[in-house]
Amino acid sequence: MFRLLLVPRRLRPLGGPPGLPSARSARSFSGCPPELPAAQVRSSFLDFFRQRHGHLLVPSSPVRPRGDPSLLFVNAGMNQFKPVFLGTVDPRSAMASYRRVVNSQKCVRAGGKHNDLEDVGRDLSHHTFFEMLGNWSFGDYFKEEACSMAWSLLTEHYGISTDRLYVSYFAGDAESGLSPDEETRRIWLDIGVPPSRLLPFGLQENFWEMGESGPCGPCTEIHYDHVGGRNAATLVNADSPDVVEIWNLVFMQYNREADLSLRRLPQVSVDTGMGLERLVSVLQGKRSNYDTDLFTPLLHAIHQRSKVAPYRGGTGVVDQRKVDMAYRVVADHVRTLSVCIADGVHPGMSGAELVLRRILRRAVRYCVEVLQAPRGALASLVPTVTHSLLVLFFLQIMDVINENEAQFLSSLQQGSRLIHRTLNREDIKHGVFPASVAWSLHRDLGFPLDLVDLVLEERGVQVDRQELDRLITENHKVNHHSDNRYEFPACRATVLALYDGQALVSEVTEGQRCGVILDQTCFYSEQGGQSHDQGYFTRDGLQDVLYPVEDVVLVGGYVVHQVTAADRLKSGDQVHLHLDQVHRLSCMVKHTATHILNFSLRTVVGPSVHQRGSHVSADRLRFDFSVKVTDSLTSYFVSQLQQVEQCVNDVISANQTVHSQELPLHTARSIRGLRTVDEVYPDPVRVVSVAVPLSELLDDNTDRRTSVELCCGTHLRRTGAIKDLVIVSERQMVKGISRIIAVTGREATLAREAGQVLSENVDSLSARLSGSAPSSLDSAQRLAKEVGVLSDAVDTTPIPQWQRRELQGRLRALQRSSNTSVRKLETREVRRTWSQFSSRPFPLFVDWVETDSLSVVMKTVNQLSAASPLSHVMLLAHQRHSGKVLCACQVPKDSTSLLASDWAMAVCHHIGGSAGGSAVVAKGTGSSSDITEALRWAEEFARRKIQQ
Repeated sequence: MFRLLLVPRRLRPLGGPPGLPSARSARSFSGCPPELPAAQVRSSFLDFFRQRHGHLLVPSSPVRPRGDPSLLFVNAGMNQFKPVFLGTVDPRSAMASYRRVVNSQKCVRAGGKHNDLEDVGRDLSHHTFFEMLGNWSFGDYFKEEACSMAWSLLTEHYGISTDRLYVSYFAGDAESGLSPDEETRRIWLDIGVPPSRLLPFGLQENFWEMGESGPCGPCTEIHYDHVGGRNAATLVNADSPDVVEIWNLVFMQYNREADLSLRRLPQVSVDTGMGLERLVSVLQGKRSNYDTDLFTPLLHAIHQRSKVAPYRGGTGVVDQRKVDMAYRVVADHVRTLSVCIADGVHPGMSGAELVLRRILRRAVRYCVEVLQAPRGALASLVPTVTHSLLVLFFLQIMDVINENEAQFLSSLQQGSRLIHRTLNREDIKHGVFPASVAWSLHRDLGFPLDLVDLVLEERGVQVDRQELDRLITENHKVNHHSDNRYEFPACRATVLALYDGQALVSEVTEGQRCGVILDQTCFYSEQGGQSHDQGYFTRDGLQDVLYPVEDVVLVGGYVVHQVTAADRLKSGDQVHLHLDQVHRLSCMVKHTATHILNFSLRTVVGPSVHQRGSHVSADRLRFDFSVKVTDSLTSYFVSQLQQVEQCVNDVISANQTVHSQELPLHTARSIRGLRTVDEVYPDPVRVVSVAVPLSELLDDNTDRRTSVELCCGTHLRRTGAIKDLVIVSERQMVKGISRIIAVTGREATLAREAGQVLSENVDSLSARLSGSAPSSLDSAQRLAKEVGVLSDAVDTTPIPQWQRRELQGRLRALQRSSNTSVRKLETREVRRTWSQFSSRPFPLFVDWVETDSLSVVMKTVNQLSAASPLSHVMLLAHQRHSGKVLCACQVPKDSTSLLASDWAMAVCHHIGGSAGGSAVVAKGTGSSSDITEALRWAEEFARRKIQQ
């Protein structure tokens, strides 16, 4: 794997402590900041916190998040420290000892909530890749020290004039029950920030959240006025290019739960973030990040390779030909590509890989079409990136970019012709482009849908989005990386017959669905458990019109291609067949892997294993089999899953040759160890073996055991192309028959990585549960909830099945342990609350208890009712971390005037919630800031009902 290092370059100190410019030397006579090189800006920041304030320098994590499925990319400096904020860090890890930390984190914002991709190039500040400078405190210092250090660094060490700075703080939010952050306001006033430059803002501006759930809290931001010499308070947070935020100080106090409630974190922390690119623009006196020394070498290199004028920094109407926008897009995107590829994220077809593919193709299009640069220009910029970011192995990065560029340019050329041809020949009603054409471009040529939109935008046309979404849903297709060692020859054929669903016809028109029979074909029809091939036809004289092949079936000895005609098609037409090579190769991988799996099962489990069915598709393989065992198949087989998987991967690692040969059926059946299923085989029949040539297997004297099967499917030449196999599911379908699901290649690697992450999470949780017992019911319930969430992740995440079973067993034990702790603490809390009421007589009892647990409220109600069976009892509690009101009630069994379910539903509805239960016992929740009023209303409701 390539690796990107963000290492501060050691420059000659300017005075003061090593690596830090002194306050005096940093200031200029004009009061403006000095123009520092970007490398020195970065190293000065790190050294300030490391040397002056005792922070630990932690390296940047890779841009691919580890163990956090909520993120495609690391998009903030705090991502790698999330376990510390949540209190879920493994106590044995180095991270558990972190108190003060500083680093410069590689970040990518091109997917998910924080997505800047479409804004890049349009303005002078957005980037998909950037460096986030940050300092953290985990239960050490808090607001006062964080603000003081930030102000000192900016004004004393970087020399920024205080007259250019403004500070915002959290104004509170009544609806969320959050008070204004007056503490932070007082701290800034004490530091010396004038009241006129200290500005309150609401949730959107000054309450930081990294996603739909997770750590969050109020923040305070420092803003810089590029103009100066004026009062620019009204321009703060007003999207003015002249007044920009440069540093965000987040005070982590809460966790946003899945139900959107806020829970206080176990310890308060500080998370600050300052974009290096924006800070450098301030310190170098530039309005645009692209005018700093982080980008000017790149822009110069782009110009050397282009056929357009030099970069001028224009935007909007000033940049009518979008040349300057193209400069910015290419400069930004090549940085992102270099960093991501160095960290092991390659352009692909799903998740982060798909986002990176879009970034690469967007960069290629601007590079070629707008900047008029030659093929290979994008990759040739990588060495310039490495100079500023110290990326290692740049030649490999260039190879990845060049390979993907070549594939895209071919698709782009053909796709662009098809778009323009469609625009010229179609009756484009109301400026709407046919979704079927856009989808064919994407599915069959790999043409990005966002680029379709861009091309159409230039002609004032839009895709029929609703219809396109429907096609995407119905025709979802999984693609995988291709293997360039396999070549699939071009195929030219003649249309012999057309079938319209009723009869053979001589011609079909546009939009008609039909079966096409050709004189020859390279498309594999679905048989032998393997999915049919995908791809499209083009017709002689009409090369820009695609006829997507939707299905391929074998009927009466004929291969029938199901096609929806994109134009007229008639018998005798000459067509070119374009095979989806990625799909075919993926099926070849899975089919060869299925044979090896069959052999491995017999090797490990025994000769009683018999294949009962299989299915091979591009994304996975399925294998059904029976085995003779005396007890439950699953319990017998699970312990051997890991051995089976290892046996398969041993064959893969050996890169054994796959042999195939047609033989007379009776000869094939004489091969020792031949595997067959209950099917009728042709004569002659194709035989596929692994490692051992068929000639040896036909020799009666050979005793070599290997995989050998009768098979009509497509296969690899060597097993090494499978790369890896992971069994991600095994379950009993019916008695005696089990089903295995397995994935290969990249998906197998991801499954192993996910399994390792989940295993580490279980280790961490186990270590915390085996430590000191939870001191409070709230902490015990949080731990129990963590076990449940982790159990759900283990149950649903694609990981090795043997590992899933192992982790499920450990988590069941942890769940029992955590539930026991919760029950003990609940019992203790019930005793405490019960003691408050046990001596009081009551025919009707409505009161409140101090607890955050609905279970405790319910159990206390049960005990009160047991002590006085003829009483009507209701208790309310105010849950501190969520603001909810908890409600539980119980009435006598023979009560007819007041049912518990009616009582609870009425009260909870009154306070804006809901409830449920039986006639005797019920519970629910609501929301009310005045619990006294809720108690009064509940008691009055009950009295009215009882007296009726």
